[in-house]
Amino acid sequence: MENNKTERGTDVVLHISDDAKEYLEEHRIQQLLDKYCRFLPVSIKFGTKKDWQGEGDDRKEVEIDNIINNNQPIWKKQPTELTEEDYKNFYEELHPFSQAPMFWIHLNIDYPFNLTGVLYFPKLSNTLENQRNKIQLYSNQVYVTDDVKDIVPEFLMLLHGVIDSPDIPLNVSRSYLQADKHVKQITGYITKKVADKLNELFNKDRAEFEAKWSDLGIFVKYGMLSDEKFHERATDFVLLKNIDNQHFTIEEYKEKVKAAQTDKYDKIIFLYTHQPAAHDSFIQAARNRGYDVLLMDTVLDNHFMQHLEYKLGNVTFVRVDSDTVDNLIQKDEKIDSVLSDSEQETVKGIFEKLANGAGNSIVLKPLTPEDAPVVITRPEFMRRMKEMQSMQGGWGDFPDSVNVVINTNHPLVAQKLVREKDADKQTDLARYLYDLALLNQGMLKGADLTTFVSRSLEFVK
Repeated sequence: MENNKTERGTDVVLHISDDAKEYLEEHRIQQLLDKYCRFLPVSIKFGTKKDWQGEGDDRKEVEIDNIINNNQPIWKKQPTELTEEDYKNFYEELHPFSQAPMFWIHLNIDYPFNLTGVLYFPKLSNTLENQRNKIQLYSNQVYVTDDVKDIVPEFLMLLHGVIDSPDIPLNVSRSYLQADKHVKQITGYITKKVADKLNELFNKDRAEFEAKWSDLGIFVKYGMLSDEKFHERATDFVLLKNIDNQHFTIEEYKEKVKAAQTDKYDKIIFLYTHQPAAHDSFIQAARNRGYDVLLMDTVLDNHFMQHLEYKLGNVTFVRVDSDTVDNLIQKDEKIDSVLSDSEQETVKGIFEKLANGAGNSIVLKPLTPEDAPVVITRPEFMRRMKEMQSMQGGWGDFPDSVNVVINTNHPLVAQKLVREKDADKQTDLARYLYDLALLNQGMLKGADLTTFVSRSLEFVK
């Protein structure tokens, strides 16, 4: 076609319809260029911009080309060419105003497939959902998508960064992607690189690794839950933290507690809490028996504990408030009650009138005189089912279930309560002991708490 051009090159002329005039606005064009042309291997000019050149009296404002892309991104360079500052600056370029990443992995392989990229470990802070879709996929520096769920394993979607591979087939169905040989190899390679990096950090500087565990833990646990190969690699560096802020590998912790916390069925019992302040009385009772208590308070820990129970076989997790301290770790030890059968029936009848509400079970148990007079426990199985229901959106209201356990060997029960002849005073004492147990569970609030305080003052008088 004839034209009057005097220079070589091609002009592309776009005709904009009325309903698409937003694409003529400078800021909208800038958005599209930033998304799709950010790292193209050739320079992209978008108008001009002002700049200053020269020094001193010769300094003047000039107009220069506005180059909007970085055509030499760091993932195209060798790791030996880059400094820590280079990686941090690139992360800032990808995610402005974000917290600095903990560390990163540089991907660089050319056989049996081509793959380059940089993946960053962000600070997760016990969250999952708002971290997704932060990995961008490129093919020879051409932006493809930020939806990489069919290429990157599910748990690695928590990472941020860039992967670039000409070997990933584009514009094909999801089923084709899942069956593609190169995609499977890339998925396995990335998983291995991530596990190797974490293992390296653990072995190189364990103290630093432990300091970052609050952010790393949720990522590692998610990986172990969702990827069998990652689980196998992570068993050496996944950590358990107790309420004293001490960290242990799984094998280290088994060795630590097995002497005191192995039950009569040869199961090692891992005691845990998700709320140390709320469970303080239960924790102290466990410590008095020489037991250790783990802190399991992340959004994934319910699933993670069941996962470990299945994988390890000889370990069971038990929350400290799930039973009385003598029964958290079942032994063959037996304590006799100082009350007769008739006296126990009397005590049970008193507490049934006070506490036998919906979901409550009254249990009389001979504990040591030093144990609490009344303890409220939540059976482990029923509590887990309720919590799983809550996390998964529910399938009907699963009933709350608690045991009100009366220590028949405590002096306030075995002596004062049983021997009290005044029925009203007997009821007042039982109510006080029951409310005290509710208070320890954090279940006594509002007007009930006010009444309890008033009643306590009466007992002091």
